[in-house]
Parts: sequence; structure tokens; C-alpha cells
Amino acid sequence: MTDNSLDHERIIARLGTHRIIAPKRFRLADCDPDSLGDLTREDKAAAKDALKVERKRIRDLQERLYAEHGQSLLVVMQATDTGGKDSTIRRVLKGINPQGVKVWSFKRPSEEELDHDYLWRYHQHTPRRGMISIFNRSHYEDVLVVRVKKLVPKSVWSPRYEQINDFERLLADNGTRVLKFFLNISKEEQKERLQDRLDEPDKHWKFHAADLEERAHWDDYQRAFQDAIRKCSTDAAPWCVVPANRKWYRDLVVARAIADTLEAMNPQFPPPEAMLDEIVIPD
Repeated sequence: MTDNSLDHERIIARLGTHRIIAPKRFRLADCDPDSLGDLTREDKAAAKDALKVERKRIRDLQERLYAEHGQSLLVVMQATDTGGKDSTIRRVLKGINPQGVKVWSFKRPSEEELDHDYLWRYHQHTPRRGMISIFNRSHYEDVLVVRVKKLVPKSVWSPRYEQINDFERLLADNGTRVLKFFLNISKEEQKERLQDRLDEPDKHWKFHAADLEERAHWDDYQRAFQDAIRKCSTDAAPWCVVPANRKWYRDLVVARAIADTLEAMNPQFPPPEAMLDEIVIPD
């Protein structure tokens, strides 16, 4: 075993899983956004090398998933503003065949979408067999922003937790594995990231005055996220609450979880046609 392999195993062995095991007792306040598992800041370079290994695992397993054409994977990304959904997707999926992965970003629903039930627009973007789909924001917006901004009454959004569980169970029962990440940053870290967008001209396009209005609802969003994780972390569709103040740690946790999930799915290349060894390619 090479030194690089030993270093990778050392890093992974000290990496927290952050999967929610007992959701009824879950408290978001108990989750430290600065946590590095059992790693330290001195492990940053080694962790970045480990990320390359996990990305290769994802690439290799995604190729098998695509060829098998029997299962699929849905990855849900949720976070507060500046939580890092875009950059996590970009860094974790770097180098993966785009033919087998689709990223869907959900903004304010269109008039057509509002004419259907709230899950309609999400269901049509769930992955086909052989595919990985990434939801950048997701059906959870309908128990998050809808709740916090009081867009519908509690009598409407409260039953949605069980409806979401049924929706995700339906996907799982039909061959789609569901993996959900909440990228957990602190309020102080969010302030730094917003200020960074103001200070750097190349990031001005990312800043919107509405971000400050959303920040004013920080505590309400924390309660809403906590309830969504408590009520909707199931065996069929578990939540992982990822400490996301340190981006290098966040990326490795997410990549490892995706790779491990794909490995547990164990996709296989289909058997070759018979007598391939007897075929001669004509000149």
C-alpha cells in the first residue's frame, strides 16, 4: 500500500459521517458549523488529496450506474443563502461525465407550476434510470421559505412533511436512492461571505439586496430547517447535516457520502454479447 493510500485511509477514518441517526432528538443548535470531525486544519492539504480519490470513486461508480440502467440517485442540496450549494456541486462532481448527471436549480415557481400540486415540478426532474440528479434547492422549499415567509397558512404547509416522506418513499421503492445534505454554516460565516460579495467586484453579481431581508429571518429558518430534518430524515431518504464553514471539509464529507451511497447501490456493467471473442472487425 502506498503512502498516499495510507494517508487517504487516515483522513477518511477521522471524517465525521454527520448522518442524522435519531431525528426525533435532533437539534440544529448542537451541530457545530466549524466541526472538522477528528481532523484538524493541518489536515487540509491531505483532505484535498482525499477528495480527488473520492471523486474518482464517484466517476467510476457513475459509469457503472449509467451502463446498468436499472437504478438512479437523487442528491438534494439545501442551505441558507451563501451556504455553498453551487460550489459544493461544482467541486464534488468535477470531471464526472455530464451525460450521466443533471443539476436542477429551483427558483420561484412559474404560473404553470403553481397550477399543479407543489410536488409536480420536482417529480418531473427526478432522475431516470442510470442517472444522477442533483437538486439545488428542492421540494423542501415548500416547508422552508413558504413557512418562514408565510406564503401559505400552517394548515397547508404542516401536512407536507408526511407528503414529502411519501414522495421520497415512492422514489426509493422504484429504484431511486435519495440522499439529502444540509450545508450548515454559522450566521457569522454568512456575514463574511456576504461581505466578500460586496468587496470583490467579480462577485457583485451574486449579491442581492433581498439576501439581507432573508438574513433577518435567520432564526426562523433555523427552526424550519430543524423541523424538516427531524420530520423527514428516514431510512429511505436520510439527511446529512454537513459542517460547512470550512469548504474543504464540507466537500470531502459530501463526496464521501455520495461515493459510499453509489457503492452500496452496487451498480454492475451489463453482460457482454455472446461470442465477442470471435468477432473480427473488417478492414
